[in-house]
Amino acid sequence: MANNFESEITCFLKDLKKAHPDMEKKQIDGRARLWDREIDFELQEGYQNARVPQKAYVYQTN
Repeated sequence: MANNFESEITCFLKDLKKAHPDMEKKQIDGRARLWDREIDFELQEGYQNARVPQKAYVYQTN
């Protein structure tokens, strides 16, 4: 018979999830707030068109 091994980190994560059952939902909400957003392509195009090209040497006064 094989004994199933669980690392200390796996045990820690399981205990953490038991102690904080709402943590996974908070992670999903945080991801949605920061990453899962619709991109406004017209606005992005406006930002790209408004860029001013940078000179080769930015500290030159001429």
